[in-house]
Amino acid sequence: MNPKQTLRKRDIYLNKLIAFKDTEPVKVVTGIRRCGKSSLLKLMVEHLKESGISVANIIEMNFESHDFKDMTADELYHYVKDRAIEGERMYLFFDEVQRIDKWEDTINAFRVDLNCDIYITGSNAYLLSSEYSTYLSGRCIEIKMLPLSFAEFIEFHGFEIKETVSALGGTRKVAVDQSGEKYDLGEVFDAYVRFGGMPGIADVGLDQEKALVLLDGIYSSVVVRDVLEREKKRGRKQITDPILLRKIILFLADNVGSNVSFSSIGNTLVNEGLIEETGRKGAPSTHTVQSYVGALLESYFFYDIKRFDIKGKEYLRTLGKYYIVDIGLRNYLLGFRDRDTGHTLENIVYFELLRRGYDVAIGKVDNTEVDFIASKADDKFYVQVTESMKIEDVRARELRPLQAIKDNYEKIVLTLDIGLNTSYDGIKSLNLVEWLLGDRQ
Repeated sequence: MNPKQTLRKRDIYLNKLIAFKDTEPVKVVTGIRRCGKSSLLKLMVEHLKESGISVANIIEMNFESHDFKDMTADELYHYVKDRAIEGERMYLFFDEVQRIDKWEDTINAFRVDLNCDIYITGSNAYLLSSEYSTYLSGRCIEIKMLPLSFAEFIEFHGFEIKETVSALGGTRKVAVDQSGEKYDLGEVFDAYVRFGGMPGIADVGLDQEKALVLLDGIYSSVVVRDVLEREKKRGRKQITDPILLRKIILFLADNVGSNVSFSSIGNTLVNEGLIEETGRKGAPSTHTVQSYVGALLESYFFYDIKRFDIKGKEYLRTLGKYYIVDIGLRNYLLGFRDRDTGHTLENIVYFELLRRGYDVAIGKVDNTEVDFIASKADDKFYVQVTESMKIEDVRARELRPLQAIKDNYEKIVLTLDIGLNTSYDGIKSLNLVEWLLGDRQ
């Protein structure tokens, strides 16, 4: 982050860090590169200073900085130990700590040897692999960070939501920019669908060329540092072909929300001419595709979602679905053009449910599917996502799976165009944009 840029609040995540301040667990912030993890640590540092913690009691280190580029785990230990104030509580912040070989030993040593509160970030799920768990089993708390929600996007881009009187005398919400210009919420949502939620977009503005440069940088750093370099560092040789990796990324990006299998990915790449089937080589093996997809999941580029049989009450091992962490990255990969609006909206809703703390699964009901089952300790509901509920055939198709579920949990359809009715036999039809802004009921 450019030090001249203003730190924008990400309260949903900052409040979680504050809640765990001065507790034993190591606070681990995970998420794709450039989603705001470094800024979150800086926000936490600012919070500590505002609450009276001395600068001398705070140590910040970013391992992507040239200052610490070649530091070893031992050097890290002595660097911090030399700066720790004896008898006082220290607050330690380590950004992209996975770039230090055997960092786990050092973090664990700090816990044992110092009176300290530790915060770390990482851009790869390997950070929290079983190896790390053996060092800190039960002693770390993970804060999963995502790109901007639609509500955050509005705030980051300088809009404010206000209510205005409509032509028919009712009220409607509009977005007002800093110069007082009013925009329909649908227009702002279109910008979100186009540019995505990477925080850096707010610094370059809603300009397609600048956005492409920024997204290209994110894509390249994820692929090089968190997939190819990470695999090399682990001493594995399964992911060696950057061209194949890109083709698998393009395939998954083009098929968000669709049922796919590892074998179908390889076969499709051959059938569509994306991979040449020459000699005995043919399509990549299922195992190879699985390794590449696994690395993309570990780098938080894609997320997978399981299928749950609602009547049988069990998770199924059949075809899975994948969603891309940021819709702007999908547009960067596939081109800025209208495509597949239904799956794009699904992608946005899936990550909003994750932000709100829900476990999310696909629901299987007989031979139909519910887009999402969202559940957490005290809440559960079913969600269908569709562009419009105006067309009778589409409406019937979207309602059918929900009507087949016989329990009493809430059932909703999220749509950009709810049509004339807001309820169908107890199934609510809600405006998707308003729901994203927090209006669930």
